[in-house]
Amino acid sequence: MVLNIGPQHPATHGVLRLRIVLDGERVVSAEPIVGYMHRGAEKLFEVRDYRQIVVLANRHDWLSAFANELGVVLAAEELLGMEVPVRAVWARTLLAELNRVLNHLMFAGAYPLELGAITPVFYAFTEREQLQAVMEEISGGRMHYMFNRVGGLKEDLPAGWLTRVEDACAAVRRRLPRLESMLTGNEILRARTRGVGVLDAATATAFGVSGPVARASGLDLDLRRDEPYLAYGELFAPGGPGRVVTRTEGDCLARFEVLLEQIHVSLDLVDACVEALRTLPAGPINVRLPKVLRVPEGHVYRWTENPLGLNGYYLVSRGDKVPWRLKLRSASFNNVQVLTRLLPGCLVSDLVAVLGSTFFVVGDVDK
Repeated sequence: MVLNIGPQHPATHGVLRLRIVLDGERVVSAEPIVGYMHRGAEKLFEVRDYRQIVVLANRHDWLSAFANELGVVLAAEELLGMEVPVRAVWARTLLAELNRVLNHLMFAGAYPLELGAITPVFYAFTEREQLQAVMEEISGGRMHYMFNRVGGLKEDLPAGWLTRVEDACAAVRRRLPRLESMLTGNEILRARTRGVGVLDAATATAFGVSGPVARASGLDLDLRRDEPYLAYGELFAPGGPGRVVTRTEGDCLARFEVLLEQIHVSLDLVDACVEALRTLPAGPINVRLPKVLRVPEGHVYRWTENPLGLNGYYLVSRGDKVPWRLKLRSASFNNVQVLTRLLPGCLVSDLVAVLGSTFFVVGDVDK
């Protein structure tokens, strides 16, 4: 039997279609059919200046808006040869890690929901609201922050904001065990996820899978440690709070465990950034730019460790105020394509468990 899952299936974080071939209850083959949310973002980049691009770039993965913005501004700054104020470097790192926690909390609540457990999503959203309050205070946005600028950040941190970030993180860290106690060791969740949808390291590498999905298969890759940017070189140095979370099982449960543990690591990184910002002297948060910003001719590829995996921008400039080409390499695209290997052999009842554990956003697939 040929069966279409989607293109409006409620468990896919966007409009995705899966064309699967079944032999009884077992999946024989699976083909992800993407493009239902394609907006032509890369072509729109070519007719927007470097301030306007940030508006578009933060939307493809709507759970990782701040991280999406980072790649664009880092690429432009590299071609400009621009050195960003140290306060902006640490503030960007802090906001990127807060964004990572928000992303992971969404999946920590949504994945059990897809498996039939409704309670965890309420706990996860309680924590998200606490952190979104401080993100909204500094940027004015709840999802699309639009706070990065070429040369730094839009404006300085509000008075007392660091204390409120510290308090919010402490509250989330204090309450996280009640969410985790419902999930880790839960007999039903383990039965649905343990040994299901196993992804080996070789296949993950071949498909370019990255982020928590790849690290759950034993791929010890994290750009924050391996090719440091912002303040990550210091945070992931020996003795620092940064560490890379990995597993070797490669199944649905391992992917979910990596996601949960990474929340704790990111909260530790936020605390370290708060302490660093407190010790820094007062100074600028951005570089003063000309009215019309023109990036010198050249090309550069900048990738960052987004919450869902590797996110890269290939910027080609011809010295104009708009890029000649801005190619986006999104994490979710590769994470979805590997479903062609993950789903065959699974039962129909396991399909949603595997699908949800690859942690993707369809806007990030389709661009």
